Amino acid sequence: MKFNKSNQTYRKFLKKINFAGLKSIFFISSLIYFCIYFFYNIDQISFDINLEKNGIDLSLSFFFCFLSIYLNAYAWKYIVKWFGKELKSNNLISFYVLTNILKYVPGGIWHFVERFNFIKKISNPQIALYSTLIEPYFMLCASFLLASLGLIFSPLYFFLIFPLVFLNRKLIYLVLKRIGSLKGKVFEVLRLPNSKVQFEERINIISFFPTRALLLEIGFVFSKFIGFYICLNTFYTSNTLNIIFLLAIFSLSWSLGLVVPTAPGGVGVFEACVLFFVGKSIPQNIILITLIYFRVISTSADLLLSFPFLIRKLYKRI
Repeated sequence: MKFNKSNQTYRKFLKKINFAGLKSIFFISSLIYFCIYFFYNIDQISFDINLEKNGIDLSLSFFFCFLSIYLNAYAWKYIVKWFGKELKSNNLISFYVLTNILKYVPGGIWHFVERFNFIKKISNPQIALYSTLIEPYFMLCASFLLASLGLIFSPLYFFLIFPLVFLNRKLIYLVLKRIGSLKGKVFEVLRLPNSKVQFEERINIISFFPTRALLLEIGFVFSKFIGFYICLNTFYTSNTLNIIFLLAIFSLSWSLGLVVPTAPGGVGVFEACVLFFVGKSIPQNIILITLIYFRVISTSADLLLSFPFLIRKLYKRI
């Protein structure tokens, strides 16, 4: 009885917390933190670049950002397959790539809506909803798993493996229910209930653990990191930092950018977190230039691949 009362008190306390407000505060604070660093070092920042000398490196960075998008798309395909929908064509991958740019649109849900509508046409609404909602959790598990390599520097990194425990057939609904509460706007827009009964009736998970999808998500985050690392080495030729240290920082920073939906595409949050975690290990002007170029490169990759989708949307409105 005492346990039930304390549990109810805990739930009431959580309901009183304005998580949306906290995320907005974190987003704005991150932007302010980044801007302070930028203007403090503005006299030491130069965006001039020798394309003959550095053009190949920046092109390689763009290639790995480009590749990461396709790895992410293939991961989503296997997430849908894990939920019991076999797909014979690559239309799902193409559509994912085309709609990737919508994550930068204010609101942070429109890529979910487009993907839900696409899956619903070839499957049932439950598979469409849950396979779309769970994808960020797969990305979070993958990035946390890579960040946990920082265990060699601190035992605290071990706890980053914890979200992976829930990524299985027995516990996945608990994750979906929690994501559903965080992404309440998605349910409002799609007008679908988050019902365990419907989940069990309409979802047929084919294996206990989604190995292939998770490996592809790890490849997605790691490919992003390679793009970032190449960009860093372009401007910091004397880089002697441990690559595992950088991978842990990158993965953790990218994760924080992912879980703050107020930040479109993690803009500002990722950059501020990298600045904070790197500290004085890298000269501030160098890391600022790297972060700005990497953001431009990664966003350009999204835009280039999503350009046909944007043109088609604009054409329909005319």
